[in-house]
Amino acid sequence: MHSTAELRGVHDLTSVPSIVRGSVLLGLLESVVVLLFSLGSRFLSGPVETIVLALILLAGLAGVTLLPGLWTRPRTIEGIAGAAGIGLGAAVVFLLIDVVLLQNIGTYTNRWHEIGGSNWWYHPVWWMVGTFLPWMGAWILANQTTRNGRVSPATGFGTAVLFALVLGVVAALIGFPGAGWNLATFGVAFLPGLALANAFSATGSRRG
Repeated sequence: MHSTAELRGVHDLTSVPSIVRGSVLLGLLESVVVLLFSLGSRFLSGPVETIVLALILLAGLAGVTLLPGLWTRPRTIEGIAGAAGIGLGAAVVFLLIDVVLLQNIGTYTNRWHEIGGSNWWYHPVWWMVGTFLPWMGAWILANQTTRNGRVSPATGFGTAVLFALVLGVVAALIGFPGAGWNLATFGVAFLPGLALANAFSATGSRRG
């Protein structure tokens, strides 16, 4: 099975209807991922819990990072910004679902509440991360298009995961505050790992 997808035809698809549609779809996906993660952490334990939650986390990160760019087909800053806009819009959709539904059905444990003193502390974090991931993902896809004339989402995401694993291991080994051998450390390390993957994807890119 070949993971490379050809980019043909129109690029930088950033019409308002497509951005709104992408935002709604991605926001719904984020809500499902959060709910599944919550259910997994409640009803599973031990190695099974770790494996299942890791798969859910990877699927969620891949979807949020790559789908907006695949929808906008970025080749220039127009498509990249459009993907970031979808990410921001999706964050708004998720937070509406969160306030109306997820917070009211016991999705979050008391530990989640104790981290920030309320169920609202993570909202600004979600806006920032929810926009950053599609923005970086779209940059990677645009760089691949510029260099190769096609995109390989699996390669881009795999590179980010590899960088995140390396950063997470280093952070745990040197005793970085809050770092440990857990999914939370990987989740945080994915942010700089994605930025490094973006920089790596830009090396050797053809311009013009």
